Amino acid sequence: MADISTLVEEEVVVLEDEVLEENKEIILYDDDFNTFDFVINSLIKVCKHSAIQAEQCTYIVHYNGKCGVKKGNYAKLKPICSALLERGLTAEII
Repeated sequence: MADISTLVEEEVVVLEDEVLEENKEIILYDDDFNTFDFVINSLIKVCKHSAIQAEQCTYIVHYNGKCGVKKGNYAKLKPICSALLERGLTAEII
């Protein structure tokens, strides 16, 4: 029979793994200097969006001030978000 402290340790390890793998999202924010075409092309190239998806996200950003453009774990999203930032877009992982 397993010791209670061993069971608690195993549960904590599993919960830590779940938190680390928790889905995150890149949020793209509106700005006053990037053109619609530039944002659309950036989403296609960096986020691998289809042209329609990129256009829809760009309009959502324009009218709502922000839009979630990519979901995944942090390790997957970090280089994508960095590439958006390097292009002069305003984005963050939440």
